[in-house]
Amino acid sequence: MGAQAHIGTSGWSYGHWTGVLYPPGTPKQRWLEIYAQAFETVELNASFYRWPSNTAFQRLRSRLPEGFQLSAKAARGLTHGKRLREPEIWVERTAAGWHELADRRAVLLVQLAPDHTRDDARLEYFLGRLPWWMRVAVEFRHPSWHDEAVFQILERHQTAYCVMSGADLPCVLRATAPFVYVRLHGPDHRYLYGGSYGDNDLRWWADRVGEWLDSGHETYVYFNNDGGGNAVHNARRLREIVG
Repeated sequence: MGAQAHIGTSGWSYGHWTGVLYPPGTPKQRWLEIYAQAFETVELNASFYRWPSNTAFQRLRSRLPEGFQLSAKAARGLTHGKRLREPEIWVERTAAGWHELADRRAVLLVQLAPDHTRDDARLEYFLGRLPWWMRVAVEFRHPSWHDEAVFQILERHQTAYCVMSGADLPCVLRATAPFVYVRLHGPDHRYLYGGSYGDNDLRWWADRVGEWLDSGHETYVYFNNDGGGNAVHNARRLREIVG
């Protein structure tokens, strides 16, 4: 089997998706079950605010169907608190939970703070502490990181550069790992997470996904424009176009 595209949304626990993805009256405990019937991957965002316990990851795995792929956002204690400094304790804790997902785990997203400026040595040290079996993507929000030397660090560690779309974010189409990780934060040029991608935009992204797949890159795409259920509609449509 060749490389595959995994298309979903950033998070699933949105009350305003009632009537879009979740039938009215559906209890919150069933949202993940219903989501997993509609999509085969999701990006866990709650882990950014509080990294789940190992037991919580075990329970999460038991709720996910075979073949489902879960990505998760690294804890802000690591990325925004420590800013990747002295990462050993966080790496150990993160890897322990991630291990419990077993065959349901996809990619760990490490999103750096918008004011976290470039520090090649710190990035290299952090990536060197990660277990070989963890697939990792890094989302750089500060423009100073967008440099060929940084991409080469990612390539050495087989870490994905997170491709982004959104207000004031550079859209750099760069594959630095055996897989590609894409976050689509909305087409609104003024506000992040706003708006719905039109068909022309989605067809453009479908062409990019096709190119990555043709070059053998497993591709993960997550829509983060949750308002009004836009992420659900856009993910469904992109998956339809990609086929």
